[in-house]
Amino acid sequence: MKRLMIIACLLLLGGQAMAACNNAITASTPTADFTINGDGTVTHKKTGLMWKRCHEGLSGPDCATRPTSGSRNTRYIWDEALQLVETLNGNGGFAGYTDWRLPNIKELASIVEVQCIYPAINTTVFPATANGYWSASPFPDLTSTAWSVGFSSGHVAPADMIVENSVRLVRGGL
Repeated sequence: MKRLMIIACLLLLGGQAMAACNNAITASTPTADFTINGDGTVTHKKTGLMWKRCHEGLSGPDCATRPTSGSRNTRYIWDEALQLVETLNGNGGFAGYTDWRLPNIKELASIVEVQCIYPAINTTVFPATANGYWSASPFPDLTSTAWSVGFSSGHVAPADMIVENSVRLVRGGL
């Protein structure tokens, strides 16, 4: 019932992305657990992973800037997401690094903020977060499916590889 009330409030606000957080639940990804590096990346102190703050297709301090040309959108089918990483790294990378990759499902799920929904992520660290994001982890039982995270509620689920999802890149490893 509480989630329905939150959804109704969001609709009344014109669908604006406003995280609804329950401060009675301990934050799983507090801002203090991250170093915002100032070059468009953040480092998660607990995992050692470095993330791009903005998902692919967005840039700027609030991740609201879209490129003027060269990118048709900010959502990709799974094969395009994999190719996007190769192209980025082959063209000099980002922030001085050329070892960016799609996160595996464990890594992607590690940035879900359990005390929040709509989106279920720390929006100070990761502004302008969309709902669905691809992982590099294929779903073992269906060859046309890969794991994804829906950041509206933080759910982890398989998605058909021809569905368009957003892409947030990572480097390092768990």
